[in-house]
Amino acid sequence: MPRTRELSDAPAPLVQHLSELRRRVGIALAAVVAGGIITFAWCDNLIALLRTPLNDTPLYFVGVGDAFGIRMQLSFIGGVALAMPIWLWQAWAFIRPGLTESERRAARPWIPLALALFLIGIAVAWVVLPFAVSFLLSFATEDLTPLIAADRYFGFVGSLMLVFGLATEYPIVLVLLSRVGIVTSAKLRRWRRNALVLAVVVGAFATPGTDLISPIVLSAVLYLLYELTIWLVRVGGR
Repeated sequence: MPRTRELSDAPAPLVQHLSELRRRVGIALAAVVAGGIITFAWCDNLIALLRTPLNDTPLYFVGVGDAFGIRMQLSFIGGVALAMPIWLWQAWAFIRPGLTESERRAARPWIPLALALFLIGIAVAWVVLPFAVSFLLSFATEDLTPLIAADRYFGFVGSLMLVFGLATEYPIVLVLLSRVGIVTSAKLRRWRRNALVLAVVVGAFATPGTDLISPIVLSAVLYLLYELTIWLVRVGGR
Protein backbone atom coordinates (compact mmCIF):
# COMPACT_ATOMS: atom_id res chain seq x y z
CA MET A 1 0.00 0.00 0.00
CA PRO A 2 2.73 2.57 0.81
CA ARG A 3 4.32 1.75 -2.53
CA THR A 4 1.03 2.42 -4.31
CA ARG A 5 0.69 5.75 -2.54
CA GLU A 6 4.24 6.68 -3.49
CA LEU A 7 3.52 5.95 -7.14
CA SER A 8 0.27 7.88 -7.11
CA ASP A 9 1.95 10.88 -5.52
CA ALA A 10 4.62 11.01 -8.26
CA PRO A 11 4.01 13.89 -10.69
CA ALA A 12 2.55 12.83 -14.02
CA PRO A 13 4.76 13.38 -17.09
CA LEU A 14 2.15 15.76 -18.53
CA VAL A 15 2.25 17.89 -15.40
CA GLN A 16 6.05 17.97 -15.55
CA HIS A 17 5.97 19.03 -19.21
CA LEU A 18 3.43 21.77 -18.50
CA SER A 19 5.50 23.03 -15.58
CA GLU A 20 8.62 23.08 -17.75
CA LEU A 21 6.73 24.83 -20.55
CA ARG A 22 5.44 27.46 -18.12
CA ARG A 23 8.97 28.07 -16.88
CA ARG A 24 10.37 28.42 -20.40
CA VAL A 25 7.58 30.78 -21.47
CA GLY A 26 8.15 32.84 -18.32
CA ILE A 27 11.84 33.24 -19.15
CA ALA A 28 10.98 34.21 -22.73
CA LEU A 29 8.43 36.80 -21.58
CA ALA A 30 10.95 38.22 -19.09
CA ALA A 31 13.38 38.59 -22.01
CA VAL A 32 10.72 40.56 -23.92
CA VAL A 33 10.30 42.87 -20.93
CA ALA A 34 14.06 43.35 -20.65
CA GLY A 35 14.34 44.01 -24.38
CA GLY A 36 11.45 46.47 -24.14
CA ILE A 37 13.20 48.40 -21.37
CA ILE A 38 16.37 48.62 -23.46
CA THR A 39 14.37 49.77 -26.48
CA PHE A 40 12.51 52.39 -24.42
CA ALA A 41 15.82 53.84 -23.27
CA TRP A 42 16.91 54.30 -26.91
CA CYS A 43 13.47 55.18 -28.25
CA ASP A 44 14.32 58.71 -29.42
CA ASN A 45 17.16 57.41 -31.57
CA LEU A 46 14.92 54.61 -32.87
CA ILE A 47 12.15 57.08 -33.77
CA ALA A 48 14.65 59.26 -35.64
CA LEU A 49 15.89 56.22 -37.56
CA LEU A 50 12.47 54.80 -38.46
CA ARG A 51 11.10 58.09 -39.73
CA THR A 52 13.96 58.62 -42.24
CA PRO A 53 11.87 57.27 -45.18
CA LEU A 54 9.53 60.26 -44.66
CA ASN A 55 12.35 62.77 -45.25
CA ASP A 56 10.94 66.17 -44.21
CA THR A 57 7.31 65.07 -43.94
CA PRO A 58 6.26 65.78 -40.34
CA LEU A 59 4.53 63.37 -37.98
CA TYR A 60 1.66 64.40 -35.72
CA PHE A 61 -0.06 63.02 -32.67
CA VAL A 62 -3.49 64.04 -31.36
CA GLY A 63 -4.08 62.46 -27.97
CA VAL A 64 -2.29 63.68 -24.86
CA GLY A 65 -0.79 60.25 -24.23
CA ASP A 66 -0.07 59.34 -27.85
CA ALA A 67 3.65 60.19 -27.70
CA PHE A 68 4.09 57.91 -24.70
CA GLY A 69 1.93 55.24 -26.34
CA ILE A 70 4.13 55.31 -29.43
CA ARG A 71 7.20 54.71 -27.30
CA MET A 72 5.46 51.81 -25.54
CA GLN A 73 4.45 50.35 -28.90
CA LEU A 74 7.98 50.56 -30.25
CA SER A 75 9.36 49.19 -26.99
CA PHE A 76 7.16 46.11 -27.28
CA ILE A 77 8.17 45.48 -30.89
CA GLY A 78 11.82 46.06 -30.04
CA GLY A 79 11.50 43.80 -27.01
CA VAL A 80 10.18 40.97 -29.17
CA ALA A 81 13.01 41.45 -31.67
CA LEU A 82 15.74 41.62 -29.05
CA ALA A 83 14.31 38.63 -27.18
CA MET A 84 14.21 36.41 -30.28
CA PRO A 85 17.52 34.63 -29.41
CA ILE A 86 16.12 33.82 -25.95
CA TRP A 87 12.84 32.58 -27.44
CA LEU A 88 14.70 30.30 -29.83
CA TRP A 89 16.98 28.98 -27.09
CA GLN A 90 14.06 28.29 -24.74
CA ALA A 91 12.19 26.47 -27.50
CA TRP A 92 15.28 24.36 -28.17
CA ALA A 93 15.80 23.65 -24.46
CA PHE A 94 12.17 22.50 -24.17
CA ILE A 95 12.20 20.04 -27.09
CA ARG A 96 15.81 18.84 -26.69
CA PRO A 97 15.15 16.22 -23.95
CA GLY A 98 12.68 14.43 -26.23
CA LEU A 99 15.19 14.01 -29.08
CA THR A 100 17.72 11.29 -29.65
CA GLU A 101 21.40 12.21 -29.80
CA SER A 102 21.43 12.01 -33.60
CA GLU A 103 18.32 14.20 -33.82
CA ARG A 104 19.96 16.74 -31.51
CA ARG A 105 23.04 16.91 -33.69
CA ALA A 106 20.88 17.35 -36.78
CA ALA A 107 18.68 20.06 -35.25
CA ARG A 108 21.35 22.05 -33.39
CA PRO A 109 22.58 24.13 -36.39
CA TRP A 110 19.04 25.30 -37.10
CA ILE A 111 18.85 27.42 -33.96
CA PRO A 112 21.40 30.04 -35.13
CA LEU A 113 19.99 29.71 -38.65
CA ALA A 114 16.52 30.60 -37.34
CA LEU A 115 17.97 33.77 -35.80
CA ALA A 116 19.79 34.56 -39.06
CA LEU A 117 16.56 34.17 -41.04
CA PHE A 118 14.75 36.48 -38.63
CA LEU A 119 17.43 39.14 -39.05
CA ILE A 120 17.37 38.70 -42.83
CA GLY A 121 13.60 39.23 -42.81
CA ILE A 122 13.96 42.46 -40.83
CA ALA A 123 16.75 43.63 -43.14
CA VAL A 124 14.58 43.00 -46.21
CA ALA A 125 11.72 44.92 -44.59
CA TRP A 126 14.06 47.85 -43.92
CA VAL A 127 15.13 47.89 -47.57
CA VAL A 128 11.50 47.71 -48.73
CA LEU A 129 10.23 50.40 -46.32
CA PRO A 130 11.42 53.54 -48.21
CA PHE A 131 9.95 52.24 -51.47
CA ALA A 132 6.64 51.39 -49.81
CA VAL A 133 6.41 54.81 -48.12
CA SER A 134 7.41 56.61 -51.32
CA PHE A 135 4.79 54.67 -53.30
CA LEU A 136 2.02 55.52 -50.84
CA LEU A 137 2.95 59.20 -50.55
CA SER A 138 3.18 59.56 -54.34
CA PHE A 139 -0.61 59.75 -54.47
CA ALA A 140 -0.66 63.01 -52.50
CA THR A 141 -1.88 66.06 -54.46
CA GLU A 142 -2.73 69.67 -53.72
CA ASP A 143 -6.20 68.48 -52.75
CA LEU A 144 -4.85 65.51 -50.74
CA THR A 145 -2.19 66.77 -48.35
CA PRO A 146 -0.62 64.14 -46.08
CA LEU A 147 -1.18 64.63 -42.36
CA ILE A 148 0.50 61.49 -41.04
CA ALA A 149 -0.43 60.25 -37.59
CA ALA A 150 2.70 59.13 -35.76
CA ASP A 151 1.06 56.13 -34.07
CA ARG A 152 -0.26 54.75 -37.36
CA TYR A 153 3.07 55.28 -39.10
CA PHE A 154 5.16 53.53 -36.45
CA GLY A 155 2.54 50.80 -36.17
CA PHE A 156 2.92 50.25 -39.91
CA VAL A 157 6.72 50.18 -39.72
CA GLY A 158 6.87 47.88 -36.70
CA SER A 159 4.28 45.48 -38.10
CA LEU A 160 6.10 45.35 -41.43
CA MET A 161 9.37 44.40 -39.76
CA LEU A 162 7.82 41.75 -37.53
CA VAL A 163 5.85 40.23 -40.41
CA PHE A 164 8.97 39.90 -42.56
CA GLY A 165 11.06 38.65 -39.65
CA LEU A 166 8.58 35.98 -38.52
CA ALA A 167 7.49 34.91 -42.01
CA THR A 168 11.05 33.95 -42.92
CA GLU A 169 11.11 31.37 -40.09
CA TYR A 170 8.90 28.80 -41.83
CA PRO A 171 11.76 26.90 -43.59
CA ILE A 172 12.92 25.80 -40.12
CA VAL A 173 9.54 24.19 -39.52
CA LEU A 174 9.60 22.36 -42.87
CA VAL A 175 13.13 21.09 -42.30
CA LEU A 176 12.26 19.81 -38.82
CA LEU A 177 9.17 18.10 -40.25
CA SER A 178 11.41 16.41 -42.80
CA ARG A 179 13.60 15.10 -39.98
CA VAL A 180 10.66 13.16 -38.57
CA GLY A 181 9.55 11.91 -41.97
CA ILE A 182 6.40 14.02 -42.42
CA VAL A 183 7.64 15.86 -45.53
CA THR A 184 10.25 14.99 -48.15
CA SER A 185 11.93 16.94 -50.93
CA ALA A 186 9.80 15.04 -53.46
CA LYS A 187 6.60 16.15 -51.71
CA LEU A 188 7.82 19.73 -51.53
CA ARG A 189 8.57 19.70 -55.26
CA ARG A 190 5.04 18.45 -55.97
CA TRP A 191 3.63 21.25 -53.80
CA ARG A 192 5.48 24.01 -55.68
CA ARG A 193 2.38 25.44 -57.35
CA ASN A 194 0.42 25.46 -54.10
CA ALA A 195 3.39 27.03 -52.32
CA LEU A 196 3.52 29.84 -54.88
CA VAL A 197 -0.20 30.57 -54.48
CA LEU A 198 0.11 30.46 -50.69
CA ALA A 199 3.12 32.82 -50.78
CA VAL A 200 1.11 35.33 -52.82
CA VAL A 201 -1.87 35.07 -50.47
CA VAL A 202 0.29 35.48 -47.36
CA GLY A 203 2.13 38.40 -48.94
CA ALA A 204 -1.15 40.10 -49.79
CA PHE A 205 -2.83 39.69 -46.41
CA ALA A 206 0.09 39.67 -43.93
CA THR A 207 1.68 42.98 -44.90
CA PRO A 208 0.17 45.88 -42.96
CA GLY A 209 0.16 48.58 -45.64
CA THR A 210 -1.86 49.15 -48.80
CA ASP A 211 1.17 49.50 -51.07
CA LEU A 212 1.98 47.05 -53.83
CA ILE A 213 5.70 46.74 -53.15
CA SER A 214 5.85 45.04 -49.74
CA PRO A 215 3.35 42.24 -50.65
CA ILE A 216 5.25 41.49 -53.85
CA VAL A 217 8.62 41.42 -52.09
CA LEU A 218 7.30 39.29 -49.21
CA SER A 219 5.71 36.82 -51.65
CA ALA A 220 8.96 36.57 -53.60
CA VAL A 221 11.01 36.06 -50.43
CA LEU A 222 8.64 33.36 -49.16
CA TYR A 223 8.79 31.44 -52.42
CA LEU A 224 12.58 31.73 -52.72
CA LEU A 225 12.85 30.37 -49.17
CA TYR A 226 10.58 27.50 -50.21
CA GLU A 227 12.98 26.60 -53.02
CA LEU A 228 15.88 26.87 -50.56
CA THR A 229 14.01 24.52 -48.22
CA ILE A 230 13.64 21.92 -50.97
CA TRP A 231 17.40 22.01 -51.51
CA LEU A 232 18.15 21.79 -47.78
CA VAL A 233 15.79 18.84 -47.30
CA ARG A 234 17.32 17.04 -50.30
CA VAL A 235 20.85 17.67 -49.02
CA GLY A 236 19.73 16.23 -45.69
CA GLY A 237 18.87 12.96 -47.39
CA ARG A 238 15.11 13.38 -47.37
